[in-house]
Amino acid sequence: MTTVQAIFVRRRNCLLLQADFSPLFVDYYLHLMQHGLRHAPTEDGVLKDLLAWFTLHLVSRPWRENHAWTLNVHTPSAANYFVSGSSTDEAVVGHAYTEGVRETEHNLLYAQNVGRSRELQTSVVTLPEGGNIAAWVESYYRQSEQRPARAFLLPGGDTYALVTAEPGADYDWLDELRAEDVANIETTEQTKLLETRRFRFCCGCTVEKVLPIIRAMHKDFADRLSEQGFLEISCPRCGAVYRITPEMVNKQA
Repeated sequence: MTTVQAIFVRRRNCLLLQADFSPLFVDYYLHLMQHGLRHAPTEDGVLKDLLAWFTLHLVSRPWRENHAWTLNVHTPSAANYFVSGSSTDEAVVGHAYTEGVRETEHNLLYAQNVGRSRELQTSVVTLPEGGNIAAWVESYYRQSEQRPARAFLLPGGDTYALVTAEPGADYDWLDELRAEDVANIETTEQTKLLETRRFRFCCGCTVEKVLPIIRAMHKDFADRLSEQGFLEISCPRCGAVYRITPEMVNKQA
């Protein structure tokens, strides 16, 4: 499990969220290996950055919320990225898609969140050009969260940080922050650990969960099953591919 720390920076009125994402990245690569998946280096790097900063974003939000980001981008390469998760489930998941990507004039991020007894909320923001993922996250905060934030990959490993402005924040201090400053913040600033939350990379999809959907749509897939002898169904959340045979569909649940 990756443990995220939420640290309040006194006098600056900012919240520091940070974690070493090595354990979560190990789960991510094990998932790819298990399902025979592979991302090109560009998409792999973007997805890892998104998973990390998205997870930190979850900890900046109330526990009982589920969030998802869908990015449709043409830089650094044309791709769709999807990440989702919740603190309650202690899980995040994501995948990158490069086939059938809709061409867009701008990089776009579609953000969705839903909490207990609350309707789904959706926002769409335009992202900066280029492949600076930190700049994408900071732009999302300015436009959707309507407060500044800074995103950092700290020196020496897979430790990521997100610093968000709270009411009465020192905006000049936040704007001038560097990764080195964040790495040493507990020795240069007055801080207080507020909470920790744990996360793993996990989708939860299984062939047993896919089969009821196939059975409900059996008529639509009957010809293809008869012709091919199997169907390959891809999970839209994590990309896992399941091979479904007629025997599996006809077997009683």
